[in-house]
Amino acid sequence: MSLSVRGITKSFGSFKALDRVSLDVPEGTLLALLGPSGSGKTTLLRIIAGLESADAGMITENGEDVTDLHARRRGVGFVFQHYALFRHMSVFENIAFGLRVRKEPEAAIRERVNELLHLVRLDGLGGRKPSQLSGGQRQRVALARALAIRPKMLLLDEPFGALDAKVRVELRQWLRRLHDEIGMTSIFVTHDQEEAFELADRVVVMNHGKIEQHGSPEEVFDRPATPFVIDFLGQVNVFHGRVEGGRAFWHGIPIDFPEYPHAQSREAKVYLRPHELDIDRPGIPGQETRSLPASVLRVTPGGAVTRVACRTAAGGEELYVDVPTDKARGLALLPGERVAITPRKARVFLPGPEYVI
Repeated sequence: MSLSVRGITKSFGSFKALDRVSLDVPEGTLLALLGPSGSGKTTLLRIIAGLESADAGMITENGEDVTDLHARRRGVGFVFQHYALFRHMSVFENIAFGLRVRKEPEAAIRERVNELLHLVRLDGLGGRKPSQLSGGQRQRVALARALAIRPKMLLLDEPFGALDAKVRVELRQWLRRLHDEIGMTSIFVTHDQEEAFELADRVVVMNHGKIEQHGSPEEVFDRPATPFVIDFLGQVNVFHGRVEGGRAFWHGIPIDFPEYPHAQSREAKVYLRPHELDIDRPGIPGQETRSLPASVLRVTPGGAVTRVACRTAAGGEELYVDVPTDKARGLALLPGERVAITPRKARVFLPGPEYVI
């Protein structure tokens, strides 16, 4: 199934949860709705499912208007964050529930449930109660129940939010493999950017009821469209700067910026991701024209990456540099040492479009 959302608006009292949201989901896509709490992503998912009604706008499935169609007739399966399993029923009966509501023949129900138990790697557990399963297993039962009715589209609301970190990683890898196997159009809600980027074919970043950016994980990460997107996708160093004459200036360090060739100086903000900065001791030839002097505040090892907190000599701001741990061991930096920080990539935001340099 392909999905088209056009101009969807939804308010709860004076709070506008969605403000003229539009997006297209091609058939077979695994799409992530990513954003902080209150951004509107769950409301949009529930409207797509037919569990909420929009104040304005249109939803079409394969070109057919389903805006006012009841949830049961939309052909979607919905998986909730907290499983919503029937505690008094066995795993088998939980999965069979939708089929029994549709009065499917008993033989067909048994065949379908056993097929799904195998698909979600729960063979032999059909007789157990949900309380006898782990969190990851319960979520797979919820997924099997959603798939039992052979939906045209699968919708998942924070499907891993109630699980611990290790189980979340294992389950999302499993879900990606399952999606590749069955090829169903799927949309899932998450506030975890790592989860969205690992799982999804397309990522929609939402904020205050609007879409900030929609693209492939690579596009969204490498070319963030707004300051919100780059800030939301992980810690970033933000500095006031200026642009003029084809260059941007970060603490006086010039960076080629041909997108603004004008002589008139304009204020801008410079965004620097910690892993896109280099750090060395002073004294490398040519360093003074392209590197910012700073001093080390603290060094925090973190597995493969070591984070170095520094204070700039020019403005006294704190900034962070992520260094491969092997390099950090070689540098052996100590608090108070002088260093030089060089940006490999910077993102400059003017009052308008974003530019990457």
